[in-house]
Amino acid sequence: MKKILIPICLLVFQMTHAQKNMHLALTPPMGWNSWNTFATQINEKLILETADILVAKGMKDAGYTYLVLDDAWMASERNSNGDLQADPIKFPHGMKYIADYIHSKGLKFGLYNCAGTKTCAGYPGTRGYEYQDARFYASQEIDYLKFDWCNTEGIDAKEAYKTMSLALKKTGRPIVFSLCEWGTHKPWLWADSIGHLWRTTGDIGIKWEGLKNQGDWSANSVMKIVDFQEPLRKYAGPGHWNDPDMMEVGNGLKPEEDRSHFSLWCMMAAPLFLGNDLRKMSLETLKILTNPLAISIDQDSLGIPGFRLSQKDSLETWVRPLKNHSMAICFLNRSSKPISLDYDWKINPIQDDISKMDIDFKKDTFTITEVWGKIGSKNTKKNLKKTILPHDNVLLILTK
Repeated sequence: MKKILIPICLLVFQMTHAQKNMHLALTPPMGWNSWNTFATQINEKLILETADILVAKGMKDAGYTYLVLDDAWMASERNSNGDLQADPIKFPHGMKYIADYIHSKGLKFGLYNCAGTKTCAGYPGTRGYEYQDARFYASQEIDYLKFDWCNTEGIDAKEAYKTMSLALKKTGRPIVFSLCEWGTHKPWLWADSIGHLWRTTGDIGIKWEGLKNQGDWSANSVMKIVDFQEPLRKYAGPGHWNDPDMMEVGNGLKPEEDRSHFSLWCMMAAPLFLGNDLRKMSLETLKILTNPLAISIDQDSLGIPGFRLSQKDSLETWVRPLKNHSMAICFLNRSSKPISLDYDWKINPIQDDISKMDIDFKKDTFTITEVWGKIGSKNTKKNLKKTILPHDNVLLILTK
């Protein structure tokens, strides 16, 4: 009897922790990541200051709970036991000290590594060390792992990410697993049982349209990523999200482009990871990033990403189903000239196969809440009239 009871107890224990991992990220994760602004130039002082600012400026309360160190946090070599170790110059007190400080602020802590033999910046990768690294992450009490895809020649993506996923679950610590595979092997087709979010494209750049030349490679613009990810909406939902990369809000785009960037990430149910220097953030950027109505769209518990309902003369209309039979509507001016919007709700019904939404505004009236400013319209009985500036948007919440 004892020989039977012991394996069953172990199985129950493993299932409990597996379920705990499976119930992470039921809404898109929100936080800050070091890469977009700082790349490899990170250190202890910067990270502790960033944690302080997330709390002091109300960003934690707005939902930004994960603070993630990207590439180059580790030393150039593993220690004598083969464990990863923090760079002693950048992080003299080690990662556990950083984790404890971040946790003391009510935040969660994340680290980066890579499925290959080395990270993208040339530091020790995880290939062949998956279970050892997972134990290290658990010992440091991390809550989030971003797992990149550099130096992976001859490695099968699905196998590599599944191995790391199993290693993390084996530790018994709930850790959000972010697959940063750039969409190369279409992770949306296979990663929903492996990780909690997966990148859909290559890296984002500070550009509205087209590609941004980075020398020996090109970064994707905001709109290029949007165009690619929108058709993938059926693969995302609670606990498994399409990830269009960290945001460039506050990094040099025009204010109206920042607003549209943020609106579209919310409409797509994207993970919201800040990529700016919070120490130099303007009040305008802070207001965009902490807008409670926009964030409520992103974090809607129904978890169904939005879609492009129509596109005419550079004016795009986006719709996202929300809980309680509500919806978000985004009118985006993609052009370089102002657009005069005169939208007749009654001649623009909405159908969606995924959410089964079927709205006829001739029969149903919705109350309108505007996210970014005043529009004058209280409900859908009258036409919506608004001049939309180039690259700006009108974001609405419609409640029945």
